[in-house]
Amino acid sequence: MGGQGRRRALDHGDLRLLILGLIAESPRHGYDLIREIEARTGGAYVPSPGVIYPALEALQDLGWIAAEADGAKRSFRLTDDGTVQLGVEAEAIARIEARLADLKDSNRPEDPGDVRGAMWRLRHAVVTAIRAHPDDADRRRKIADILTEAQDKIAGLDSDD
Repeated sequence: MGGQGRRRALDHGDLRLLILGLIAESPRHGYDLIREIEARTGGAYVPSPGVIYPALEALQDLGWIAAEADGAKRSFRLTDDGTVQLGVEAEAIARIEARLADLKDSNRPEDPGDVRGAMWRLRHAVVTAIRAHPDDADRRRKIADILTEAQDKIAGLDSDD
Protein backbone atom coordinates (compact mmCIF):
# COMPACT_ATOMS: atom_id res chain seq x y z
CA MET A 1 0.00 0.00 0.00
CA GLY A 2 2.49 2.66 1.22
CA GLY A 3 0.20 5.50 0.19
CA GLN A 4 0.85 5.04 -3.50
CA GLY A 5 -1.93 6.42 -5.61
CA ARG A 6 -3.49 8.18 -2.65
CA ARG A 7 -4.06 11.88 -2.75
CA ARG A 8 -3.57 13.88 0.40
CA ALA A 9 -6.82 14.79 2.11
CA LEU A 10 -5.90 18.48 2.07
CA ASP A 11 -3.31 20.47 0.19
CA HIS A 12 -1.22 23.22 1.78
CA GLY A 13 -3.47 25.98 3.10
CA ASP A 14 -6.69 23.98 2.61
CA LEU A 15 -7.16 23.23 6.31
CA ARG A 16 -7.25 26.93 7.17
CA LEU A 17 -9.86 27.59 4.50
CA LEU A 18 -11.90 24.57 5.60
CA ILE A 19 -11.80 25.78 9.21
CA LEU A 20 -12.82 29.26 8.08
CA GLY A 21 -15.85 27.79 6.29
CA LEU A 22 -16.81 25.64 9.28
CA ILE A 23 -16.56 28.55 11.70
CA ALA A 24 -18.70 30.61 9.31
CA GLU A 25 -21.45 28.00 9.79
CA SER A 26 -21.30 28.45 13.57
CA PRO A 27 -18.74 29.33 16.25
CA ARG A 28 -16.76 26.25 17.26
CA HIS A 29 -14.19 24.89 19.68
CA GLY A 30 -11.05 23.19 18.38
CA TYR A 31 -12.31 19.69 19.16
CA ASP A 32 -15.66 20.52 17.55
CA LEU A 33 -13.72 21.23 14.36
CA ILE A 34 -11.89 17.91 14.60
CA ARG A 35 -15.17 16.01 15.05
CA GLU A 36 -16.88 17.90 12.23
CA ILE A 37 -14.04 17.22 9.78
CA GLU A 38 -14.06 13.58 10.84
CA ALA A 39 -17.83 13.41 10.23
CA ARG A 40 -17.57 15.08 6.82
CA THR A 41 -14.95 12.56 5.72
CA GLY A 42 -16.64 9.56 7.32
CA GLY A 43 -13.58 9.27 9.55
CA ALA A 44 -11.20 8.98 6.60
CA TYR A 45 -9.43 12.14 7.77
CA VAL A 46 -9.18 13.18 11.40
CA PRO A 47 -6.87 16.14 11.93
CA SER A 48 -4.93 16.12 15.17
CA PRO A 49 -5.04 18.93 17.73
CA GLY A 50 -1.41 19.56 16.73
CA VAL A 51 -2.67 20.54 13.27
CA ILE A 52 -5.95 22.24 14.20
CA TYR A 53 -4.70 24.62 16.87
CA PRO A 54 -1.80 26.09 14.85
CA ALA A 55 -4.26 26.63 11.97
CA LEU A 56 -6.63 28.42 14.34
CA GLU A 57 -3.75 30.59 15.59
CA ALA A 58 -2.82 31.44 11.98
CA LEU A 59 -6.43 32.44 11.24
CA GLN A 60 -6.43 34.63 14.33
CA ASP A 61 -3.13 36.22 13.27
CA LEU A 62 -4.70 36.99 9.90
CA GLY A 63 -7.63 38.60 11.71
CA TRP A 64 -10.17 36.26 10.09
CA ILE A 65 -11.38 34.67 13.34
CA ALA A 66 -11.50 35.71 16.98
CA ALA A 67 -11.42 33.58 20.11
CA GLU A 68 -13.89 34.04 22.93
CA ALA A 69 -13.81 32.42 26.36
CA ASP A 70 -16.50 29.76 26.65
CA GLY A 71 -16.05 28.28 30.10
CA ALA A 72 -12.71 26.51 30.20
CA LYS A 73 -12.56 26.37 26.39
CA ARG A 74 -12.12 28.91 23.64
CA SER A 75 -14.79 29.27 21.01
CA PHE A 76 -13.84 30.71 17.64
CA ARG A 77 -16.06 32.98 15.57
CA LEU A 78 -15.69 34.69 12.21
CA THR A 79 -14.63 38.35 12.15
CA ASP A 80 -15.72 40.94 9.58
CA ASP A 81 -12.40 40.44 7.77
CA GLY A 82 -13.03 36.68 7.89
CA THR A 83 -16.43 37.18 6.27
CA VAL A 84 -14.79 39.12 3.45
CA GLN A 85 -12.12 36.43 3.03
CA LEU A 86 -14.81 33.74 3.04
CA GLY A 87 -16.36 35.41 -0.01
CA VAL A 88 -12.98 35.66 -1.75
CA GLU A 89 -12.24 31.98 -1.07
CA ALA A 90 -15.77 30.59 -1.62
CA GLU A 91 -14.80 28.63 -4.74
CA ALA A 92 -11.72 27.11 -3.08
CA ILE A 93 -13.72 26.17 0.02
CA ALA A 94 -16.38 24.49 -2.14
CA ARG A 95 -13.63 22.53 -3.92
CA ILE A 96 -12.15 21.42 -0.57
CA GLU A 97 -15.55 20.33 0.75
CA ALA A 98 -16.20 18.35 -2.45
CA ARG A 99 -12.84 16.60 -2.13
CA LEU A 100 -13.63 15.65 1.48
CA ALA A 101 -17.04 14.32 0.45
CA ASP A 102 -15.34 12.24 -2.27
CA LEU A 103 -12.87 10.97 0.31
CA LYS A 104 -15.76 9.89 2.51
CA ASP A 105 -17.46 8.03 -0.34
CA SER A 106 -14.32 6.44 -1.77
CA ASN A 107 -13.04 5.09 1.54
CA ARG A 108 -16.30 3.61 2.76
CA PRO A 109 -15.92 0.11 1.22
CA GLU A 110 -12.41 -0.49 2.56
CA ASP A 111 -12.88 1.04 5.99
CA PRO A 112 -16.49 1.20 7.17
CA GLY A 113 -17.51 4.26 9.15
CA ASP A 114 -18.41 2.27 12.24
CA VAL A 115 -14.87 0.86 12.40
CA ARG A 116 -13.26 4.26 11.78
CA GLY A 117 -15.44 5.82 14.46
CA ALA A 118 -14.56 3.09 16.94
CA MET A 119 -10.86 3.50 16.14
CA TRP A 120 -11.08 7.26 16.71
CA ARG A 121 -12.94 6.81 20.00
CA LEU A 122 -10.39 4.21 21.14
CA ARG A 123 -7.50 6.52 20.30
CA HIS A 124 -9.19 9.37 22.16
CA ALA A 125 -9.82 7.14 25.22
CA VAL A 126 -6.18 6.00 25.29
CA VAL A 127 -4.79 9.52 24.99
CA THR A 128 -7.19 10.83 27.65
CA ALA A 129 -6.36 7.97 30.05
CA ILE A 130 -2.62 8.51 29.69
CA ARG A 131 -2.81 12.30 29.96
CA ALA A 132 -4.88 12.01 33.15
CA HIS A 133 -1.98 10.20 34.88
CA PRO A 134 1.15 10.71 32.76
CA ASP A 135 3.58 9.39 35.39
CA ASP A 136 1.64 6.23 36.27
CA ALA A 137 3.67 3.39 34.74
CA ASP A 138 1.24 0.73 36.03
CA ARG A 139 -1.65 2.48 34.27
CA ARG A 140 0.32 2.69 30.99
CA ARG A 141 1.18 -1.01 31.25
CA LYS A 142 -2.51 -1.91 31.79
CA ILE A 143 -3.50 0.20 28.76
CA ALA A 144 -0.81 -1.48 26.66
CA ASP A 145 -2.06 -4.91 27.81
CA ILE A 146 -5.65 -4.05 26.84
CA LEU A 147 -4.53 -2.84 23.42
CA THR A 148 -2.40 -5.95 22.88
CA GLU A 149 -5.36 -8.16 23.81
CA ALA A 150 -7.60 -6.30 21.34
CA GLN A 151 -4.92 -6.61 18.64
CA ASP A 152 -4.66 -10.35 19.24
CA LYS A 153 -8.44 -10.80 19.07
CA ILE A 154 -8.67 -8.87 15.81
CA ALA A 155 -5.75 -10.77 14.28
CA GLY A 156 -7.42 -14.01 15.33
CA LEU A 157 -10.65 -13.25 13.45
CA ASP A 158 -9.33 -14.95 10.30
CA SER A 159 -8.40 -18.11 12.18
CA ASP A 160 -11.95 -18.41 13.61
CA ASP A 161 -13.42 -19.07 10.13
